Amino acid sequence: MEIRPDKKLITKSWLTLITLSIVIVLFACLLHIIPALDSDVDFAQFSFYMWRVVIGLNILMWIITAPIMILWIKNLSYFIEDDKIVIKKGILTKIKQNIPFRMITDFMLERTLYDRWLGIGSIKIQTAGQTQNATGYEGKLAGLINWDELHEKLRSDLTDSRSSTKEISKFPKVNENALENILIELKKISSILEGGKQ
Repeated sequence: MEIRPDKKLITKSWLTLITLSIVIVLFACLLHIIPALDSDVDFAQFSFYMWRVVIGLNILMWIITAPIMILWIKNLSYFIEDDKIVIKKGILTKIKQNIPFRMITDFMLERTLYDRWLGIGSIKIQTAGQTQNATGYEGKLAGLINWDELHEKLRSDLTDSRSSTKEISKFPKVNENALENILIELKKISSILEGGKQ
């Protein structure tokens, strides 16, 4: 089953950029305290240069970040298969991340403030010590509209995967050396029987 993130994930990215821009502007407003503390600093000149830097940083941030976010989300897709979850992502370098169900320990549902406002959610995939991410999660299915149903389905698939693994492990393990010894003995018996016929 292929799942693509909803377009609301792009809206969430825009809201995140707007929030970051507002934080930069608020920080710049706080910097206006500097001329008040130091009488040697000309307030008009300080304000003139500071606002140009702030506006330049915001414009540069939007020019660089916005297209990258849009391309990243458009190239993002998830595949839920019988034995694994596949995450395809990337802009210039394409990444296909396979997460087998046998390695998955848990799924965590995450809904940030923007997620709740937009009606989307994310599911983080946790594995047994296999992650190389600092977050502790191997993968993330972001921008999901039907996050709750998918979360329940994935948990059900995980339970089914574990129960089928337990059923397989009920069969006794075969000793390879014992099989080789039996084969050698059968060959000896066969050669004895063939020699007796002649």
